[in-house]
Amino acid sequence: MSEKEKQDIIVEKQENGFECSEDGEMYIEPTEEDYKNLREVADHIPKAAYLVILIEFCERFTYYGLTGPFQNYIENPDPGHYPADLPGAMGKGQQTATALNTFFQFWCYVTPILGAIIADQYWGKYKTILVFACIYFVGLIILTLTSIPAAIASGATFPGFIVAIIIIGLAAGGIKANVSPLVAEQYGVTKAFIKTIKKKSGQETRVIVSPQATYQKLFNMFYWGINVGSLAAITTVVIEKNRGFWPAFLLPTLVFIPCILTVLAGKNIYVKNPPRGSIFIEVFKIIRLSFKHGLEGCKPSSLVVAHPELASKVTWDDVFVDELRRTFRACIVFCWYPIYWLCYSQMSSNMVSMISTMHTGNVPNDIMQNINPLTLVIFIPIMDRFVYPGLRKMNIHFGPIARITGGFLFAALAMAYAAGIQAYIYSQGPYYEQTSGTQKNDVSGGLIIPAYVLIGISEIFASITGLEYAYRKAPEKMKSLVMATFLLTNCFGSILGFALVSVAYNPALKWMYTGISAAMGICAPLFYFCHRKNDAIDVQEDSIGRDQTNIETTEIEYEADRKSSV
Repeated sequence: MSEKEKQDIIVEKQENGFECSEDGEMYIEPTEEDYKNLREVADHIPKAAYLVILIEFCERFTYYGLTGPFQNYIENPDPGHYPADLPGAMGKGQQTATALNTFFQFWCYVTPILGAIIADQYWGKYKTILVFACIYFVGLIILTLTSIPAAIASGATFPGFIVAIIIIGLAAGGIKANVSPLVAEQYGVTKAFIKTIKKKSGQETRVIVSPQATYQKLFNMFYWGINVGSLAAITTVVIEKNRGFWPAFLLPTLVFIPCILTVLAGKNIYVKNPPRGSIFIEVFKIIRLSFKHGLEGCKPSSLVVAHPELASKVTWDDVFVDELRRTFRACIVFCWYPIYWLCYSQMSSNMVSMISTMHTGNVPNDIMQNINPLTLVIFIPIMDRFVYPGLRKMNIHFGPIARITGGFLFAALAMAYAAGIQAYIYSQGPYYEQTSGTQKNDVSGGLIIPAYVLIGISEIFASITGLEYAYRKAPEKMKSLVMATFLLTNCFGSILGFALVSVAYNPALKWMYTGISAAMGICAPLFYFCHRKNDAIDVQEDSIGRDQTNIETTEIEYEADRKSSV
């Protein structure tokens, strides 16, 4: 294709609204007949997205490398020497350890709201990630320094730990709200298109390349990077058992340095959408007006007819109102997630303590939780390369609501299995229901592995899909805030966890797991019944938005409207 032909296509695209690639190749939108007869595939992932995934890998290596030893660090007393059968530092007991672990998770999922507001309204995602990464590093240094033997002996460990987790949680939230939208922004195609692919045999096949399949693949890869990083906890819990806590915390602190360097290295590579300062003011105005006129009545096209005196003051357009309606519908879906996160949080708190009452040989009790990320590292590529493409090839639409429902069911099964294992532990001697970390019953720690595998499978369906859904359903300039809203549901799961701390003791634990399983098992079919229709309009909803070539022009118009209304 000649340069003149490319320019002609780009001009026609700008005039008529269809999309084209960077080299000028037209993206032909599929018809209804194409959707019936052609299979749907994912597009290629941009190179810049892999760089963002590398950032998340380093950050998650650090995060899980720290949190892996937390339960033992808080719960058990200092053994005085290493290697140790049961490493510890503070000796605060299981309930305090579970409460502080739950608080840390709560804090890490509240702070994304702050990071999202700063990114969407003031700094943009890139600068926000960079600044919060530096704050993160300060917290890591405090945690490492207060875990040295001299600090443990002087009693500085507990206050140092509290200060460190507050700083780290603040910074982790600032990064977490923005890194997943940033990775998705590296892919810029907004509509499905027809593509002809040539097989090795020379046969040509027409397929539909869709943003939905591409974002599904992209977030699968992103989550895979998260869980490869989270396997760091295997290393840190082994170091904790054999060398103590300060070297266990030093390793993830050092690994975080490449994270900051990778952020800096990609400064001129990433696709970076600028912040838009008036976005939250506009949202609040639309919500306020909607109580009187409904969302449809808040559109400028409606206000011009019904309330011309208001139409002259608005700084948004009809598309933004449609995007908000789509976002509100997604936020209702997120309201079901706290019960799911309550299930998820058990694997790093109460289940770690459960394993300490079982025989694990020379394997540290807190290393078992790494079965979860290992499950994800193995199963995510299988789902991405075989299961999901196979379903699309058979024209089976496995939509986000169906996937989330599946995730909820697997989480319920995980908790039911954990309840069964806890009851079995109580039934075995020599300590029966009076078991503890130092009084182990004759039960193999390997029995808990299926619970971690089931939780891992549930994440593929519920957690990854939640990230993808939050990004796809958010307005262009509210990606971080909507992502933070989804992450905030984890915070409410932590609040539920706080409520259960009072029953996190032997022999009540089997009933705690049973109750959590029953709650999740009831929620799963109710969730699907309430939201199943969303899958039918998923593609239609995603088509709401502005053509990428018009975003910059629209921003100029918005700014002009905003200034004229002041």
